[in-house]
Amino acid sequence: MPDSHPQPNQPPFRAQEPSSRPANHPTEHPAPPIYEISVPNARLLDQRATTDYAIPSILLMENAAIGLRDHALDMLTTTRSQTILIATGPGNNAGDGFALARHLHNLNHRPTIVMTTPPEQITGDAKTNLTIITKMNIPTIDAQTYLESDPPQPGLIIDALFGTGLTRPIEGLAAKLIAQLNTWKTRGSQILAVDTPSGLNPQTGEPIGDAVIHATRTITFAALKEGYRAIEAQPYLGQVHITPLAIPIELLDSLGRQIAHPQDRDQ
Repeated sequence: MPDSHPQPNQPPFRAQEPSSRPANHPTEHPAPPIYEISVPNARLLDQRATTDYAIPSILLMENAAIGLRDHALDMLTTTRSQTILIATGPGNNAGDGFALARHLHNLNHRPTIVMTTPPEQITGDAKTNLTIITKMNIPTIDAQTYLESDPPQPGLIIDALFGTGLTRPIEGLAAKLIAQLNTWKTRGSQILAVDTPSGLNPQTGEPIGDAVIHATRTITFAALKEGYRAIEAQPYLGQVHITPLAIPIELLDSLGRQIAHPQDRDQ
């Protein structure tokens, strides 16, 4: 996918995931509605899916990983190499990255996971997925060791460092890793951001600090975040795609706002 912003009269996001449907296969279903949601309501969306509809949170993570897998495979068709790096941090974004690694591994790719958070500090559903990939012998390496090893440039980078819950500037080791990832992007690597580029405030669309991922493509879950309309966000988002998590549409109707066209967001 070219690293460019949408041209005039082209939507800056996609509601659908990449599809393996043959080009001549008829489309039998209408395009799904597109929603916009605030970041607080996005968190509530996940909580209520679990508490009100009995959807296990790890199922939401699995659905996220499946959507990410399809986009990763699509991006790999245009990368300079098939080398995949998955950069992970402390939270559920890391869990999405771990689950994605499992899917890619099962398709004969060889992702390497670079961790900025020690494994013993990973908890919850992310810990479950880390345990699975550890048993599968998918390679993981701490970020300090990785950066000191003079690693080869990857073709595809998955940014699973920090999600929508980030509230302070990224510093230290994670900031050094982000700087390296962005440098690789200027040299031809593609970056897929999980839900939001790390370091970007998805509610305001503004950088939280100096360390911010410049994504080629951002995969946001269930709905657009309100900050993605901001001019300030555009250099970091790349192309924005929405991937569904099988969230009940009743929840999206109650917590988000359905939009028909990009220009409707400002009305």
